[in-house]
Amino acid sequence: MTTTYALPAAPGGSRRRPGRATARLVGCEARLFVRDPAAMFFSLAFPAVLLTVLGLVMPWADQPYSATDPQLAGITAITGYTPIVLSLAVATVSLSLFPAVVAGYRQRGVLRRLSTTPIGPSRLLVALIVVYVVALLAAAALALASGSLLLGVTLPRRPAVVLLAFVLAVLSAFAVGSLVAAWAPTVGAANGVGQTLYMLSMFFAGVWLPLPLMPHAVQAIAAWTPLGAASQAMTTAWVGGAFPTMELLVMTGWAVVGIPVAARLFRWT
Repeated sequence: MTTTYALPAAPGGSRRRPGRATARLVGCEARLFVRDPAAMFFSLAFPAVLLTVLGLVMPWADQPYSATDPQLAGITAITGYTPIVLSLAVATVSLSLFPAVVAGYRQRGVLRRLSTTPIGPSRLLVALIVVYVVALLAAAALALASGSLLLGVTLPRRPAVVLLAFVLAVLSAFAVGSLVAAWAPTVGAANGVGQTLYMLSMFFAGVWLPLPLMPHAVQAIAAWTPLGAASQAMTTAWVGGAFPTMELLVMTGWAVVGIPVAARLFRWT
């Protein structure tokens, strides 16, 4: 796929109008995104498809989520698993797709050509993240709609907190993905590191075993990881629990630190 960026003609123009140049870059990345079937599926359809399959196939889907926690006992297992599916979708895009896209640009020489323009690494990373954030927000809405209509998934009691946690989950996970994307010389290297982080993130997000059923020590460690904190924060808000201050701060910390560090370490070649 040939990548063409419509940049302002004058080199100084982008510096005087950084917002306009960034908007053009976002538009270009959005066009490339819609041309990629794999990116479209995993970013938009994957959460809804996975949640629907689990809800229709798994015998535990309509059982209480927990027999020991009074709040979790009031929701079905498929409802309790919904924040985990959303966290899994974020991990799939941020740690599998995103680093490979940037590494592919580097491997094919696209980044080398972009380095001769006023585009900086921060602007490129932000443009890609904006495209994927919008796609993941649409995917989350689609998953909730299909889960509610087809599976009887209970809507969150504190939707604003769930939305905040989801957005921070995306930003913090992309901060980790950006660190991989910043230096990976090839798509293979990006996939190798990204898939390792992906598997660890799925474990701490509760994909293999829901976090409420894990030992307390594992839950404590998970709370300091981007997607472990995301899964816990969204689950707590879903059932109307206490405001997940610590988990939200953890995700904010990953996002605030990770993305600028990735931009500083960014390699064009």
